[in-house]
Amino acid sequence: MKIAVAKGDGIGPEIMSAVLKIFDANKVPLEYEMVDMGKWVFDKGFSNGMTPEAQQTIERLGILFKGPMETPKGKGVKSVNVTARKTWNTYANKRVFQTLHGVDTVFSKAGIPIDITVVRENIEDTYGGIEHMLTHDVALSRRFITRPGSMQVIRYAFAMARQKNARRITCGHKANIMKITDGLFLECFYEVAKEYPELKADDIIVDDLCMKLVTRPDTFDVVVLTNLQGDIVSDLCAGLVGGLGFAPSANIGDHICIFEAVHGTAPDIAGKNIANPTALLLSGFAMLRHLGLTENAAIIENALLYTLEQGVHTGDFGDKNKPSLNTTEFADAIISNFGKMPQLNAKELLANKPGTPTPLKLEKNTMLESKEIENEKIIGVDMFIESNEQPDVIAKKCQRHAGVKFNLVNISNRGTQVWPTGSVYTNLVNQYNVRFESIDTYPLNQQDVIGLYVSLSGDFKICSLELLNMWGEKKSYSSAAGQ
Repeated sequence: MKIAVAKGDGIGPEIMSAVLKIFDANKVPLEYEMVDMGKWVFDKGFSNGMTPEAQQTIERLGILFKGPMETPKGKGVKSVNVTARKTWNTYANKRVFQTLHGVDTVFSKAGIPIDITVVRENIEDTYGGIEHMLTHDVALSRRFITRPGSMQVIRYAFAMARQKNARRITCGHKANIMKITDGLFLECFYEVAKEYPELKADDIIVDDLCMKLVTRPDTFDVVVLTNLQGDIVSDLCAGLVGGLGFAPSANIGDHICIFEAVHGTAPDIAGKNIANPTALLLSGFAMLRHLGLTENAAIIENALLYTLEQGVHTGDFGDKNKPSLNTTEFADAIISNFGKMPQLNAKELLANKPGTPTPLKLEKNTMLESKEIENEKIIGVDMFIESNEQPDVIAKKCQRHAGVKFNLVNISNRGTQVWPTGSVYTNLVNQYNVRFESIDTYPLNQQDVIGLYVSLSGDFKICSLELLNMWGEKKSYSSAAGQ
C-alpha cells in the first residue's frame, strides 16, 4: 500500500525519519510518497500550506502521515493543520491517552491508571474562522454546529466505543449556556445512544468535566466533544499522561484520514537529533491498525512499551540519573526490542488483514442534510445595529420603523436585556441587538424583513441580521439574559 507522507517543519523531518526507520526495520508493507506541506510551502506563496501536487497525491492515496507543521504568524493565512482536516472532511479527531510505564506523572506515581479516548468534532464550531468587526469596538465570531456534522462524529465515537469494549461514553458540552448550539450536539448524542443500549451513555458540563479529569481521570473512558472544547480537553488529557510528546492523533474521514503528531515544531531543538518521536510513533500505530496492519502495530508498540519500561528515554522525560538517548538512538533501542513483551499493557499479536486506503473518486461535493420534519416559518428578526445612544432613545427610533407587521420586543447589549427593562448598572458597548417579532406571530417572508432593514437603515448602521425561525411550535433562537 502507498501512503502520503509529509515530514513537517522544525523537528518534523527528524522524528518522521526515526518512525519510518522503525517501520522499515519491522518490514511494514507500506510505500511512501513524500508530499510538500508546511511553512516553507506557505513561504513560496501557497496560501493553504500545500502544493497542488500534494493535494492531488493525498486525495489519490487516501492516507496522510504527517509531522508537526508551523503556520506563519501575522500573514493572514489559516493553519495548514486545520485546513487539511477541513478540506478532506476528517470529521473525527481521535486521541488516545494512556499511562505509559517509564513516563512518570502524578497519577502513575499514585497507581491510578489512565485510559481515556477523546473524540473531538473536527470541522465545525469556531474553527470555521468566520469573524467580522461589527463596529470598531465589537468583534464577532460565528459558531456553526450542524446536525449532520454532529451525527457524523457522534456515530463514529459510539461505533469506536463498541469496538474497544468501552464501559462508558460521555458527551462533554456547555448546553447550559449555549442552549441551541451545544443543545443540538447533545440532542444528537442521545439520539445515537438509543442505537447502542449496551453502552452507558451520559453527559457532563465541560468545566465540570475538566475538574473531574484532573481529580479522577480513571472514571472516564470515551469522551466526545465539540471542536473547541475538544481541543482544550485533549491537551488537558495529554498533560495527565506526560504531555503532548505522548499524545497520538488520528483524523478520521469517510474518504481520507490524517495521522499526525499534534505537538509543536520545537524550532529551538530542530536539527539537533534530540527530539522525542514517541507521539508520532503512537500516531503511526493508529494508522497501521486503521490499515489492517495489526501485527506490525502490536510488535512495534510492544517494543516501545518494553523500551520505556527499561527506563530508556530521550532528554524530555524519564529518570534524569540515567543518560538520555538522541532521536536516532531511541529509534534503534525500539528496533532492538522487537519481539519482547512489556509487563504492562502488552498488545495482542493479531494477524494483518490489510485493506486499501484508496478513496472513491468523487465527482461532486457531498451535501449533508437531514430531513426537515416540521415546516419552517419566519416570525421575526434580530437586527444588530451600531449606536452609542441610550436604550430608550434607540427604542423610540426603532418603534417608528416597526410598521404594521412588526413589534419591537427587546433590545439587548452583549446578550443582556437593556429594554424594555434593564439596569443602569449594565455597561454598554456601541452595538445592540434589536429584536422585532411578527404581530400575533403571523408568518413573515424575507421581503418583509428586507423592508424593515431598508427603513431601519435610515437611522442606524445595521451590522448584520438573523432571522427568527420556528419549526412547528419550537422557537429556534435564544433569549437575552434578563428577558
